[in-house]
Formats: sequence, structure tokens, C-alpha cells
Amino acid sequence: MKKVKNRWLIAASGVGVHVSIGAIYAYSVFKKPLLVELGWETSQTAWAFSIAILFLGLSAAFLGPAVERMGPRKSGMLSAVFYGAGLAVAGLGVSTGEILVFYLGYGAIAGIGLGMGYICPVATLVRWFPDRRGLATGLAVMGFGFGALLASSLIQLLLVAVGVASSFYVLAICYFVIMMAAAQYLENPPEGWVPKGMRDGQSAGGSKRTEDLAELDSLEALGTLRFYYLWVMLFINITCGIAVISVASPMSQEIAGLTPAAAAAMVGLMGLFNGLGRIAWASLSDVIGRPLTYTAFFCIQLVAFFALPKTTNFLAFQALVFLIVSCYGGGFSSTPAFIGDVFGTKKLSAIYGNILTAWAAAGLVGPLIAARVRESTGSYEQTLQIFAGFFVFALICSVLMQFNIRKVRALKLSQA
Repeated sequence: MKKVKNRWLIAASGVGVHVSIGAIYAYSVFKKPLLVELGWETSQTAWAFSIAILFLGLSAAFLGPAVERMGPRKSGMLSAVFYGAGLAVAGLGVSTGEILVFYLGYGAIAGIGLGMGYICPVATLVRWFPDRRGLATGLAVMGFGFGALLASSLIQLLLVAVGVASSFYVLAICYFVIMMAAAQYLENPPEGWVPKGMRDGQSAGGSKRTEDLAELDSLEALGTLRFYYLWVMLFINITCGIAVISVASPMSQEIAGLTPAAAAAMVGLMGLFNGLGRIAWASLSDVIGRPLTYTAFFCIQLVAFFALPKTTNFLAFQALVFLIVSCYGGGFSSTPAFIGDVFGTKKLSAIYGNILTAWAAAGLVGPLIAARVRESTGSYEQTLQIFAGFFVFALICSVLMQFNIRKVRALKLSQA
């Protein structure tokens, strides 16, 4: 019989892919050098990142079924090709001074690599860790969050050593090699496999494993209410989180009186809490369940968003921001396991890809709403209150989701 691979090495391979593509969030390090060297405008450089996130969501949705057919190894390798090629084309755009070439590389081509590279390891880990789905996906998605922290220092060194264009070329080679190597170990578990110590529905810890609610393909999932509940919940969580992240520095200076240096330090710590929130909340979801975890996200953030504009104490203000950012990260890491719980794992890549269109939409909507309301009111208070209202709607969706799950489970029991 074929030897079964070590699932923790599978997890490490998934983290390797996510750390690589997570470097996309370090894009801000490139902004000033691009402005100085090429004379591009701030709005022009900002579009590259927006296009990348848009293509992440679209490629995840449209290529999700292809990822299922190809399997994790080939999908991971193809992701490495697109991501590496995209960074190389971005470097070519910088070398020639052609911003459209830069958009094509960093935005479109690398964005396709992002989408495939994001869903492929996560869907694989959900299958390898039926007993610890939250922990496993939290590890991978935490890698995505920390990828920016690791990349920012590397990019800064490269910019000084070799310049802007060559930095993209070096990154293209490095991340291509890392992702290609990590992809070689990615593989779905054998049919019917369960981890050691988990037999007859018993997990290693002795607690009973809850059976997945259903085993659906992507089209069947689209025909359920719970797909749209989950889509809306993720959309609101990301929209509000991105909005806070995009204005964190000026907002902290205006409301809590932080100095520019202190605000910059707070922004750096936000990245840490984003990453820690991904693993902490996902691990907690293994204990209390995904539906209750999402309800907790919205209850906490509903209170935090209402309190934030009235919190002038700088320590309390930062604590609220860090709490919001941890929930933002936790939403990303808990979602794949949630999908496995309610839709099964056989077509998880395709369903997850469809859900991730919420990320693409939120990436465009969140900062836009924050900027528009701030311009019209001249204050962050109304902006935060509007987003708090969003969480009321998200909380309603989370409660309806729980009722829907109970209804479907009761129907299954009656038919058994």
C-alpha cells in the first residue's frame, strides 16, 4: 500500500505557499519608490493592489473547479508559475516605465496565482485535519497574514541593494522556487482516511466529531440559503475590517491623540494581531463551533465599532483596534472550516472559490465607503457607526445561519 504522507508536513507546505503569496500585502513598501523613480501618481500605484485582490477573488471563483480536478500538487505548481510570472512582468513594467504592463503583471497575472495559491492549500488541509479543521486552516491563513511582515523587510533590503525593477525579478525567482518546492508535497488524503486516534467518530481528544451537514458540489451549494448567509457574513467582516485598517493611522491621531510615530507603531502591531487572530479564533472554533465563532465576531465588533469614536484613551483605543483586527483575521481562517462543516469537503475548493468573491467585493467597497463618508461628514464617528450597523445585519445572518443548520440537520435525522 502507498505510504500516507505526514499531515503536519502537508500543513507546513501549505504555510510555505501562503507565506509566499502573503507578500502581496507588503505592496505599500513599493509605493514611495515607484512614485519617486517613475513619477507615477499615488492613485495610479494604488490600483495595482486593488486589481490583484480583484483577480484573487475572481480566479478563486472561476478556477475553483479546475483546482479540484487537477489536485493540490498541480494546482500549487500552476499557482507558482502565475505568481512568479506576474512579479517578473511587474518588474518589466517598472523597467520600461509602462504602468499598464505593471498592472498586467502585479494585478492580473499575479492575482490569478494568488487565487489558486490561496484556495489550494486550505482546501487540502481541511481534508487532512477533520479533527482540527480550524487549527489547520488557521495555520495556513496565518502564514498569509505573516507573509507581509516577512516580505516587508526583505523588500526594503532589495530596494536598497538592487533597485525597484530588480527587486521584483528577485522576488519572482524566490517565491517561484519556494512555492514550487512546497507544492511537491501537497496531496489529498486517501479515500476514507482518518487520522490516528480518530476512529468511530472519536477525535484524539476523546470528543465526538460532528458529521458534516451535507456533501454538496459548487452548484448545489449555490442553491442553499446558508451559502448566501456565509457570503454576506464574510463580506461584512472583511469590508469593515479593511475600512478600519485603511484609516487606522489618521483615525488614531484624530480620536485618541496618538503621535504619527505612535500611530505607525500601532499599524505595525495590527499586522501581528491580524496573524495571531487567524490562528487563535480558528483554533477556538474547533471547540465552540464555527457558527458560534462568527456570532462572537459580530457581537464583539458591534460593540467595538460603537465604542471606538468615543474612546479617547490611547491604550483603550488601541486595544479596541487590535480586537477588531483579530476578528478580521479570524474570519478568513474560520471560513474554510465552516464551508467543510456545512457543505462537505469533496468540492471544497470550488465552493471556497465562490465564497471568496466576497473578498474581492469587500476590497473595493470597504475603503471607498470609509473615504466617502469621511469626506461628507468630516468625522470618523459616523463612518464607524455605519459599519456598526452593518454588523447588526451580519449578526442577524449568523443567527439565521444557525437556524438553517439546525433545520437541515433535523431533516437528515428524520430521514435516517
